[in-house]
Parts: sequence; structure tokens; C-alpha cells
Amino acid sequence: MENMGTECRDEPQTDFIYCCGAITEVLKFGSCQLNSGHKVLFLIIPGNPGVVGFYRTFMQTLHSMFGYRHPVWAVSHAGHCAPPDSMDMVEDASSATDRDVFGLNGQIEHKLAFLREHVPRDTNLVLVGHSIGCYIILDMMKRDPELKVLKAVLLFPTIERMAETPQGKVMTPVLCHMRYVAYLPLFLLSLLPEGFKSSLIKLVFGGIPSLDHTVVQPTVSLLSGDCAANAMYMGGQEMRKVLERDDVTIKKNLEKLIFYYGATDHWCPVQYYHEIKQDFPKGDFRLCENGFRHAFVLDAGRQVAKMVVEWIRGVLRT
Repeated sequence: MENMGTECRDEPQTDFIYCCGAITEVLKFGSCQLNSGHKVLFLIIPGNPGVVGFYRTFMQTLHSMFGYRHPVWAVSHAGHCAPPDSMDMVEDASSATDRDVFGLNGQIEHKLAFLREHVPRDTNLVLVGHSIGCYIILDMMKRDPELKVLKAVLLFPTIERMAETPQGKVMTPVLCHMRYVAYLPLFLLSLLPEGFKSSLIKLVFGGIPSLDHTVVQPTVSLLSGDCAANAMYMGGQEMRKVLERDDVTIKKNLEKLIFYYGATDHWCPVQYYHEIKQDFPKGDFRLCENGFRHAFVLDAGRQVAKMVVEWIRGVLRT
């Protein structure tokens, strides 16, 4: 019976909602609705593409290693999920356009709106960001200083000079000037049968020996409809807008922040790690010693989650 209970607790719930008028997927381990009795919520802010299914193994590991005591949720980026048949990509097209909800600023406001609408104000938050999700978290803390953030864990943080990084130099022309060229092949891919798309994704990921196969289906969903186009639009804005590091916000929240940099991360060179560590000698900055890739969810979600648990266990001990 104990095993059956554990299996149930390891099965998440997926909700599709409108937030800021755009389709949003929320993946939830543990409590699916919060009240003021919930003391702590883990909230995952994804990278780009902001598909929550990529983080399933990472989230399940966090949830189980804390004894299933704290709900662990992930909120997708607006428009980075295929809506169910009963819903559209946006509730009101003109409103979504006016807000630029799929752009970088719109995505930040989208996360703050999600917290206002679905999380009681007195809930203590452990925010976990990945890649551009780290930039979003810092901006959330800047825009709403009253958020009750216990810790913010920033994994492979793209928080500065993205266009100047090795990967940024390659992707900036594609995302800023040539993304429309990709829309036709993306549309054609979306027309393929699901089984064929799944086989295609497995082929693309074939070079990853320890691939986490739970990422295959989320990748397939990304090839449906406008999801990939929305992700590319957001990516173009990242190249243009993620420029200088927000030292004011970092300094103000330094005791709450944990940064984890990759040793071979082409989106965030080791030089950035050394510079921020020098500028904030009292901060908690860590450099990967395990060879994890920037897209750690592909094959190291469980290992990274175990590290996060060790880093913050003391904060949650009451």
C-alpha cells in the first residue's frame, strides 16, 4: 500500500489556464490548490522554450526528497504550450497583442499575475529559475519586493549580455532577423502524425546516451501550432534586451540568491561566473563540477534536483 501511495504522489496534475489572456500550462506535484495554510511553494520558472513537461523529473525529485511536504509547481511561459481542444492560444487576440504577452516583458508580468491569481500572498516561495527563467525571477523580485521569497535558485543563469555569448552570436541573427524563415518548416512539422514526430525527436536526441525519455513528449508538443514561433519571438527579445547585469537587485537580495553556472555553457561563459563572484564576494556562486549541459533537463534533472535539495534543506528546516 505504501508503494501505491508513493506512486500517486509522484503523479502530477496538469492544468491549462488563461493568464494575462494567454494559454498557460501549470504542472503540479503535491497540492493542486493553495490556501493560507500552505507555508512553502516551490515554483519553477523555465528557460526558453518554457515547456513545463521538460522539468517533470527535476520536480518529482524535489517533491519526493522533501518528503512530499511542499508542493512543487512549474508555470509555462505564455503561449509555450499547445492548448487543449476546448481552448485557444489567447482569450482575446487584441488584448494579448497590446500587452505583448509573448514578449520578454510580457512573460515577466505573466508570472507576477500568476502569483497574484493563484498563490496566497503569505506563501513562502522557493523560486527555481533555469536560463532566462533566472532573469525573469530577478525582475520579479525587483518589480514586487514584497514577494515572500525564501530562496531563489538560479540554474545556468542567462542574466546578462546574451547576444555576446558564443551561442548568442550564432542565434541572434536567426532569432532577430530570420525567424520568419523557420515558420513554414515548423508549420509543416506540426502537420506530421504524433508518432512520426516522436520518432523524429528520438532520432535528434539519439546522441544523448542517458536521455530522460520524459522530455520526448513535451518536445513533440512544442512542434504543435504556434508554440515554437512564440518561443522564437521571445528569444529574439532576449537577445535585444538581456544586456547589463542587474547588480542593484542582486545586491538587495544577495542572501536569498544561489547561482549555479555551467563550466562549458555557451549561453553563459565561465567568464561571467568569475566576474559576478568578484563583484559580490559574499554571494553564493557555484561552478558546475559535473559536466552538466545548459539544457540539464535532457539527462540530469534528477542529479541537479538532488543538489538543489542539499543547498536549501537548511532554509526549510523548522
